[in-house]
Amino acid sequence: MQILTAAEMGETDRKTVAEFGVGPDELMERAGEAVGRFCLRHYAAAMKIVVLCGKGNNGGDGLVAARHLAHVGRQVRVLITGSDHELKDEAGRMLAKLRAEFPDLWIEALQSETGAMRAKDSLGWAELIVDAVVGTGFKPPLRGVSALLRDEVAGSKVPVVAVDVPSGWDADSMKQRFDGAFRADAVVTFTSPKAAHVFGHLTVSGLDGGTFGPVVVAEIGSPEAAIVAASGRRWTGAAKSVAERPRAVNANKGTFGHVLLVGGSYGKAGAAMMASLAALRTGAGLVTAAVPKSIVNTVARIAPELMVVPLAEGEEGAISFKNLGGAKLDRLIKKISVVAVGPGLSTEGDAPAFARQMVEKTALPIVIDADALNAFEGHEKLLDGSGRVMVLTPHPGEMARLAGVTVKQVEADRVGLARRFAVDHQLTLVLKGWRTVVAHPDGTVALNTSGNPGMAKGGSGDILTGIVAAMLSQYPDNVAQAVEAAVYLHGLAADLAVQAMDEHTLLATDTVMYLSQAFRYRVKDVDGLTWICGLNKSVGTR
Repeated sequence: MQILTAAEMGETDRKTVAEFGVGPDELMERAGEAVGRFCLRHYAAAMKIVVLCGKGNNGGDGLVAARHLAHVGRQVRVLITGSDHELKDEAGRMLAKLRAEFPDLWIEALQSETGAMRAKDSLGWAELIVDAVVGTGFKPPLRGVSALLRDEVAGSKVPVVAVDVPSGWDADSMKQRFDGAFRADAVVTFTSPKAAHVFGHLTVSGLDGGTFGPVVVAEIGSPEAAIVAASGRRWTGAAKSVAERPRAVNANKGTFGHVLLVGGSYGKAGAAMMASLAALRTGAGLVTAAVPKSIVNTVARIAPELMVVPLAEGEEGAISFKNLGGAKLDRLIKKISVVAVGPGLSTEGDAPAFARQMVEKTALPIVIDADALNAFEGHEKLLDGSGRVMVLTPHPGEMARLAGVTVKQVEADRVGLARRFAVDHQLTLVLKGWRTVVAHPDGTVALNTSGNPGMAKGGSGDILTGIVAAMLSQYPDNVAQAVEAAVYLHGLAADLAVQAMDEHTLLATDTVMYLSQAFRYRVKDVDGLTWICGLNKSVGTR
């Protein structure tokens, strides 16, 4: 699923009408009906609904939603930020249709500040508010009646469903927060997400009590051929489909690859353990942990299914350079599908040099994380993924060291920096953080919307390393999709875990325990809406 700009969304609608024969009224009908369906399913108890409509197409979507809700017996009031004659084209026709079908429906034009003040009574009466004031084509700030309505809605305690975007939010904004927009508890947008849906924290608490409320995408009839994102940005959640295919009935453990996890050191055995456990739980056929001999017995306890290989160690219990001598490396990687190096590796003694040589001498697909990334500080030119599969999973601090910039500079241009580094080094780069970025060597970028603040704890990165390695071992012919799916599954499992516990108490290993639910979860619900953010209990984990 591509991520569009507001201009690209407009062009998509134009192409859909001009080249594929879908009428503009039909697009609006489908959009408004999708909003109505969402409200009925997820706010089923709300019988009194106020729909706030602007004068443009967003308002037209709201008028269709109002008609749909009225048809099923909801008490609906419509408040329009202008007079009837100001609604043109599709929106004007939808208003006429609403009046014709429901001549007694409460429709009030708010043409002044006095009119906006009268809206207080309706907002106080409401059990649900639908915000269809302005959409993706609007450029902030809100003014006049719209701004006054925004302030009144802010003081309301009833849930708000935004049509397309919370009114007043710049659809092209990559900011996490955006002042001056309507409050929203849920957002229903159309065709494809825009930048704001991915980067912005548009919604407050979710329907399930989670961190984020729903942001869903409804398909309204635009064919794939009409949807083009020049930015090359897409959503990671769409890649999850690769993990939803049934396994062949005659499969065996060799079918799903053999992951070698190289890491651990004295005092950091847990990192190797967590990465190994995650790889096992994500479906790799076999997983071997190669760790310093002093922690072998500790690491082996994480799961009886885990195989372990003792490595010679040097200073501070870190892996020694001796493990690369003679035929030792060849024996270590024999019959291995994917190597993951770094969790708990240490930066002491030979460990950094070992990591660099491991990467250089191994042509296998490799995932590089944690201390193995730190080993390349000042040696980033050695990270060359040309002709092989190489995946880096840095957090902003590690990215700053690799790129020779500050963390502040990394955070100021996450997408651009990740893309440039991936293209220059011909590798896949997973830049962790708010809206993790997955940048590929061809310049395309996927953005992740799963996950929550409970993951901001030690071990989360180690878990991700194991998940990425396991997905690569199972889907070696589709690297981009495997990595994007891994990132999404990691965050989704954490969201499911938080739903059952709390952000404060979540541990990295709790996330692993919810991977089975994450695999079963489907991003598209029974109404055909794709959930970009938030968890949908009605989807189930079938």
